[in-house]
Amino acid sequence: MELTGERVREKVLAGERLDRKDGHWLLVEAPLLELGALANEIRFRRIPDKRVTFVIDSNPNYTNVCITDCQFCAFYRKPGHPEAWTLTVDEVLAKVESAANAGATTVLLQGGHNPELPLDYYLTIVRETLRRFPQVTPHFFTASEIQTVAKVSGLAFTDVLDRLKEAGQRTLPGGGAEVLSTRVRTRIEPKKGGPDAWLDVHREAHRRGFKSTATMMYGHVEDTDDVLDHFDAIRALQDEWGGFTAFVPWSFKPNNTLLEKWITQHKGPNAYLRMLAASRLYLDNVPHVQASWFSEGKKAGQIALHFGADDWGGTLFEENVHKAAEYVNTITVDEIVTLIREAGFTPAQRNTEYEILRSC
Repeated sequence: MELTGERVREKVLAGERLDRKDGHWLLVEAPLLELGALANEIRFRRIPDKRVTFVIDSNPNYTNVCITDCQFCAFYRKPGHPEAWTLTVDEVLAKVESAANAGATTVLLQGGHNPELPLDYYLTIVRETLRRFPQVTPHFFTASEIQTVAKVSGLAFTDVLDRLKEAGQRTLPGGGAEVLSTRVRTRIEPKKGGPDAWLDVHREAHRRGFKSTATMMYGHVEDTDDVLDHFDAIRALQDEWGGFTAFVPWSFKPNNTLLEKWITQHKGPNAYLRMLAASRLYLDNVPHVQASWFSEGKKAGQIALHFGADDWGGTLFEENVHKAAEYVNTITVDEIVTLIREAGFTPAQRNTEYEILRSC
């Protein structure tokens, strides 16, 4: 490893924070296998045992109606479109019940930005989920959905967070971050707002005691500096409140989207493993890194466990957003356990906040 690599390794092993120059080397120049080995070494420093966690969960949607027109999304339909749909509260709760009956402890519920849905719709879903299915954590509504609910209801988004907390919600999914770069978000989702539109919701949620995940969807129009903007934003916010439980990167799925012809160099399994290992090293204050078997494939998920990831993700009994982009993976709990063991690790079931429920 050349001088730059030696410097990065020395800083990482000494517990020193990496800077953007180091991050650029990780994302562009580092030999992949050496990068993976260093990320794995740091993973075991932070989590010394060979445990790899997973969660039994589902990811249903309550509406595909959306007015935000994100260019990477194959799922949404504009209001009035013949394929547009919105579930009633009871229909949403039927999906939660199905997940609960299958053993899920987490339901990640998200949807489009539907201007016809009132605040009470969201609050009722939270309350009724907790009342009817106390074993299920309502991991509901991304930052952009919360911003939409605030606009529709005429409230500040902080008021919406307060109402959700009063209803019993305690965690937020990290979706909707894409790449936290002003340039990228202006290009692929101009109606969603810049990075602060996402960061401010998570900051105020963390201030109120919520936990959330931090995600990144890469592989479209971003460059290395955009990725580093994303890493820096996540790391800085984590310094403030420590509210992120995990970092979850995945690659853009282009089919049936307006961005289908705008793929950058960040694609394929090698790019994914590089992104995963770089995030483990750069995000020194985020405790967990998730292997996205669903997005990248099961074999890539197994390899990811040797590139810094310590969590397998979830079962995802239902998922519709990637499906709309013609990308579908399914898995069972038994298969997760087998794949983790085959990769040389010990599987353990966790809850939404990464507390261990049982060893497998």
